[in-house]
Amino acid sequence: MLQELRSWPTLLLVLFCLGVGIPTAVALTPAQDLEVFGQHIEVGARPPQLSVAGPARLVQVGNTALDVDRLRVYGPLRPQLTMGPVQRNAAAAAVFDAGAAPKAGEAAISTVTKGFVTWYVLGGLGLVAFTLTAAAGAAGVRTLVVLRRQSRETGGHAPLPEIVAYCLRAARRMTAIAVVASVVAWGVSGVLAYGGAVQGLRGVSSLAQLVGAYHLSPDPVGPPVSGFEGAVIGDSRAVRVGGPPLPGGTADDGACERSTDSLAAEIGHLTSANVLNLACPSATVTTGLRGPQQRGDRLVPAQIGVLKQVRDLRFVVVAIGPNDVGWTDFLRYCYGVADCSDQLTQGEFDYRMAAFDRVYGDLLIDLNDLPGRPQIIVMTSYGAFPPDADCADTRAEGYPGLDAGKIGLLTDRNEQLNAVLETGAEKYGFAVARPELGLLCEDGVDGLGPDLQGMADPFPFHPTGIGSLRMASSVVRLIAPTPTR
Repeated sequence: MLQELRSWPTLLLVLFCLGVGIPTAVALTPAQDLEVFGQHIEVGARPPQLSVAGPARLVQVGNTALDVDRLRVYGPLRPQLTMGPVQRNAAAAAVFDAGAAPKAGEAAISTVTKGFVTWYVLGGLGLVAFTLTAAAGAAGVRTLVVLRRQSRETGGHAPLPEIVAYCLRAARRMTAIAVVASVVAWGVSGVLAYGGAVQGLRGVSSLAQLVGAYHLSPDPVGPPVSGFEGAVIGDSRAVRVGGPPLPGGTADDGACERSTDSLAAEIGHLTSANVLNLACPSATVTTGLRGPQQRGDRLVPAQIGVLKQVRDLRFVVVAIGPNDVGWTDFLRYCYGVADCSDQLTQGEFDYRMAAFDRVYGDLLIDLNDLPGRPQIIVMTSYGAFPPDADCADTRAEGYPGLDAGKIGLLTDRNEQLNAVLETGAEKYGFAVARPELGLLCEDGVDGLGPDLQGMADPFPFHPTGIGSLRMASSVVRLIAPTPTR
């Protein structure tokens, strides 16, 4: 047997089985279909790579493949988990059930473990089958080589029974050595894969820790800016569209229609602080705050990018949300149809809210990482009508207009938007301003006039100068006092 270990046919066979057989077994062994938390997943190994070590991989069907760098595995067996599309069902809801989640989690771990073990055993059997096939082919070639060598040396060959007996003994030894080498190599690969997974999972408590968090923050824009204690970023509510234009304003001020009674200006009047207004009509998180925004023939830079260049800020006020969910679309739809509570538009609202929730999370990270760590105040969205509103502002000529049912639906959706705004802000310890404005169709009690522009005004549902002042007052009471030195 020791002599057989040194023979070149056996060495070539072992090298072939290890170098070709193991990658072939990895590539051809089918992933195991499982169901975990009501989701369809597949467990197996990623395609072979020409490297000593590499990461495991998470594949999201129809979307992307993520290298899980924390799970770095030596050897050819690098686990791969394929999942999706995500299903909504009772089993998935168990994840959020405090009582059922622990047992469901244990069952999920057990299911995935058994799935990978099954894949591993099938792969090992496939490698053994490959080795036996390769050994049979190698034995045939070896027999032909022996016959050819004897024919050259003696002009003939030994009796056939002697040659067959010799070749059979050699084939058995060669096959045994190749199978043992393949099984040992497969076993070592399994141990390395297990060790790499255990080591990588140690201390992991969230999916973001495992696969990493995706976040690209906007770059700083423009030269450093000084002389401001506070800043306002956001949309047309903060701009106060329709107000007096800023005298001597910049090109961006003009493009964004920033006024002298904007939220930033009113905060400045109430606090005697210099407050920078970066808000712009139609701004969303992705187009306006975290990315540039086209306004006419001018490209207004990302508000977060400019904000990063402002030195020594004490506070930043954020007014965002309605444009991200396309609030105007739902408002116009409710004015124009007899019943706007259909499943199609509700599904569209849910989809837009989910998208906003994701991009709002990115914005919160940007705000949390601002230079100097200024105080962040997030403003909620205000409602427009009381529940029983019935006046000229609820009507639209030639269309059904609004009724109590539609107003209730719009109010509920506004509360859902505010819940996202508040939850995100509180997660980061940011303050939340909740402006209380006089609603349309309500009679004013203080004689100062309406807080919101009505249907007959140039910019319906946007704050008036008085409304902007009330919004500012809800912010000012939250601003932390200047530290004493």
